[in-house]
Amino acid sequence: MLRTMVNEAKSSGPSLRKALGVFDGIAILIGITIGAGIYSTPQIIAGYIASFDSIILLWLLVGVFVFTSGLIYAELGTRMPNTGGEYVYISRCFGPFAGFMFGWAQLFIIRTSAAAGLALIVADYFGYFVALDRVSRIITALAVIFLLGALNYIGIQRASVFQKLSTILKVGALLSIVIVGVVFSKGHENLLSTRTAPEGLLSPLGSVVAALMLIIFCHTGWERIGYPAGEMKNPRRVIPLSLVIGIGLVILLYALTNLTYHRILGMEGIRESTIVASDVLTVLIGPVGAALIAILVIISASGSINGTMMTATRAYYAMARDGLFFKWLDHVHPRFRTPSRAIVVHCLWGGAILIIRGTFEAIATGLVFTILIFYGLSTLALFKMRKDHIGSTNFFRVPLYPFLPLLSLLFIIGLIVLRTVYQWQNSAVDLIFIVTGIPFAFYWVRRR
Repeated sequence: MLRTMVNEAKSSGPSLRKALGVFDGIAILIGITIGAGIYSTPQIIAGYIASFDSIILLWLLVGVFVFTSGLIYAELGTRMPNTGGEYVYISRCFGPFAGFMFGWAQLFIIRTSAAAGLALIVADYFGYFVALDRVSRIITALAVIFLLGALNYIGIQRASVFQKLSTILKVGALLSIVIVGVVFSKGHENLLSTRTAPEGLLSPLGSVVAALMLIIFCHTGWERIGYPAGEMKNPRRVIPLSLVIGIGLVILLYALTNLTYHRILGMEGIRESTIVASDVLTVLIGPVGAALIAILVIISASGSINGTMMTATRAYYAMARDGLFFKWLDHVHPRFRTPSRAIVVHCLWGGAILIIRGTFEAIATGLVFTILIFYGLSTLALFKMRKDHIGSTNFFRVPLYPFLPLLSLLFIIGLIVLRTVYQWQNSAVDLIFIVTGIPFAFYWVRRR
């Protein structure tokens, strides 16, 4: 928003440190996107779809959608390279009310819920090495959130080092699954062609929609690359390169990993599994595979939580600078040069959600539905920016405009409508979570 840009230019206090380059951007994108979804959703997806051929087509379809959306966000981010990402684009194009609703959903539903759910997964896999009861599991998950919060509090450079390290390890681990699958699969039957009837009561179209929502869940996170734009050395270079390279690597890794899962276990084996990656490595190299995958998921989920803190907290900070949230969140730590209070609030609310809701499934249920709504709003913002010539004149341009953004928008609308039709009760609950912010939006907009 214009006020954010003016405030950032004229502020007499400490400013955010410009320390992030292309490699940092790629690490943030991959680190957030590759969380626990690739280890927790393939068995559920296999229950909706009859064959690997159909499943891999859906993964590639979502990959095309995400890559196209990445091009859209590259233009948005280079038109308005300001801290806050989508909040800035939506506020500038549709006003402070829409911007507040986005920020509300981020803090109270989307990003803090993801942190809580991923922290529970870290605790679950840590439990492979140390026995945890229900209370110690919650305490461990809370400790994960607050330790990563402390890391982000004391400086984005330290958090970025952990992000790059965890990204390298998690990418290496996924590649290891693929390589082990190639090297040790000799003598194992190739089960890619196996087929089984879909489970559940959904229609064929309803099953496809349910599977697509889970696959999109595995890809969420790439859109946050624009949030720390104010801390990038050259956001007009860093944002588009990070999006194109990072999303491309994620799509490739997911396709190869799914290929390995299905080749070794087949449709029936995947459906019967609860820890599919561990089961694959156990088949190929023995019980040591279970320990390896536990370490892998701990690294992967922790990196995703850390990446979220590096990005989403900047949206709360930007809202406060615009007078749309508590003014004390408009604060940069004088020593560490981070939005320290926004980080503290993110950790506290993430911990509250973890305690209140308790399970990963409950926390993650409405995540994708809510995110799709704001994907759609951000895509509409691109059309408005083009029409009204909003933002910088030196920016990355989406190729094949307006056809690619229009196809992406139609895909988003179609998924939202179909999910509402086939899972209307869950969709109604998700919408209730969003609209709880409306009274607060009126208060803050009027106060401003």
